[in-house]
Amino acid sequence: MKAIIVEDSRLAREGLTRMLGQFPEIELLGAADHPKQALPMIEEMQPGLLFLDIHMPGEDGFELLAKLSYQPTIIFTTAYSEYAIRSFDFDTIDYLVKPISQERLTQAIKKLFNKSPDDHDSKEGIAANKTRLEINSKIFVKDGEKCYLISLDSIRYIESCKNYVQLFFGDQRAYVKKSMNTIEERLPAGYFFRANRQHIINLQAIKAIEESMQQGYLVTLSDGKVLEISRRNAIELKERLSF
Repeated sequence: MKAIIVEDSRLAREGLTRMLGQFPEIELLGAADHPKQALPMIEEMQPGLLFLDIHMPGEDGFELLAKLSYQPTIIFTTAYSEYAIRSFDFDTIDYLVKPISQERLTQAIKKLFNKSPDDHDSKEGIAANKTRLEINSKIFVKDGEKCYLISLDSIRYIESCKNYVQLFFGDQRAYVKKSMNTIEERLPAGYFFRANRQHIINLQAIKAIEESMQQGYLVTLSDGKVLEISRRNAIELKERLSF
């Protein structure tokens, strides 16, 4: 799982980086020493996991989370135990009070990869485990009072919406409280494509493609929705759709 550390203490940041070296399943993308530096890094890399300090100069960890376009999984790392209750308003795996020992970090990582089958992930049907679904799979989604059994091949596109994603299928849409990265990890390879930071599209739903002024592509889907493919992703899309 890809991760970023947000921690204002250099010693704590370096210590956590060193301890995470014991866990090959965690791919550390980088570290930031305050929220202002962390925000563009997180939005660009979209890690599935944040190791997040709470009390930092200028802005706290909760304020940073409120600005994100999606909701990553969080392991809070802080010297202040009084924030523990509030931390579970988010997708929190654990709350580590500094100084953090290797044993305590190991417990948190075990929780991360061994969620209960009754937890929030399995109830929404997409991220209960790390295996990819098949294109003909059906997923159960509960959005408020409504429940849907959605065929993956009927999903035209998926859109990031702050702490949620929206699934667009048929003439309906449904909200799922998951990050785009978490959703993308479960989608069948070869059928869905990450168009940009905000959208994943079903390749079978593409009706037309044309070049845009920004050297990328404008993709029109079967429902008339037009999405822009970022320049960085345009080459990959071309390769995916070429003979």
